[in-house]
Order: sequence, then structure tokens, then C-alpha cells
Amino acid sequence: MIAGATGLVGSHALRQALAHPQVRLVVAPTRRALPTHPKLLNPVVDFERLPEDAEWWGVNAVICTIGTTIKTAGSREAFYRVDHDLPLRVAELALRQGTQAYAFNSALGADLRSRVFYSRTKGEVERDLLALGYPSLTLVRPGLIGGERVEDRPRERLFVRISEAVRPVLPRRWRVVPAEAIARTLLESALTATPGVRVVMSEDIT
Repeated sequence: MIAGATGLVGSHALRQALAHPQVRLVVAPTRRALPTHPKLLNPVVDFERLPEDAEWWGVNAVICTIGTTIKTAGSREAFYRVDHDLPLRVAELALRQGTQAYAFNSALGADLRSRVFYSRTKGEVERDLLALGYPSLTLVRPGLIGGERVEDRPRERLFVRISEAVRPVLPRRWRVVPAEAIARTLLESALTATPGVRVVMSEDIT
């Protein structure tokens, strides 16, 4: 399953999963219908009212790339519902149906004690995902994400340009990470399903 398949990282993960010979079927719940594909099951859902007993929750692994910005969400409360509550709810419903692996696109700087609301939210969702007890849990923490978004994020775009300009002298952790590389790391983690908890830092995403 790919939750967040219409976003920048999620769309790359979807394309990679559909092309992967090890993947028989991809479940991608979205708000609007996706283009059809022989290996794609695309339930159109209301993420505020996810169907709890749908059979399609019973997948081997989940890749979650759900996320937004406070500006797009409209408030801190709305942002928290998207970036914390939704990834956690997807994880709960899939685990209930027997899913063994969960790969989550978090963020560099995720920290429960951070004074930055964004980073603290990421730290809280990581904590709550850990508490679910998934047999295999991967937390991927990219820094700035490179790629063309449908959603306009001018500040992020500016930071990406600056980072690319000073890339030769920038520590690897703070360099721009291509969205397709993040997607590949998430997909490999989901397919491998290594037991336990694994944290992949930005500089280790290849």
C-alpha cells in the first residue's frame, strides 16, 4: 500500500512499485481517482472517514508519504491531523489486518523535544508509530526534498536552490535529496521488511 500516492515522494513510490517485478499489486487510496494500471487497486476515500473494515487494508507492507505544510493545511491543528493523525490511523488499520511492515517518510530533525512545531510533530508521530509494535518499522528522515511539486512551496523551492548552489561545501546531511531516491529507499524497506526498527538518515538515502 502507498498512502500519499499523489504527493511528490508518493508518486515516485507508486511508479517504482508498479514497475517492480516483486510487487504483484499496489493499493493506493486517494481522494481522486488515479490513472488505471493492471497492478493498481485505487480506492477513492475520504481520509477523514477511512473505511475500517475494507479488505484492501490486508497488505504485506505500507509506504506512507502523507504530509502537508501549515500554510496549505490552514492551521497548526489541521496540519497535525494530516501529518500525525493520518499516518498513525493508516498504520493502525493496516496492522489490524495483519500488515507486517510500515515505511514512513518522516523528516530530518524529527524530535519530540523540538521547539519547532513541524519537527516536534514528526517526532510525535514517530513515537506513536513505534508504540504500535510493527514487526518491521522504517523511519526515513530526508532533509530538503528535490523535485517538481504540484503544490507550490516557494520557501522550500528557495532553500532547495540555495542548497544546490552551495552543495560542494555542504555536509551530506543537509544536501537536497531527490524525491525518487527517497521513494526507492521506502520501497526497498517495505519489500525487505527487516525485523525491528530502522532509521534512515538523510545522508544515507541513495
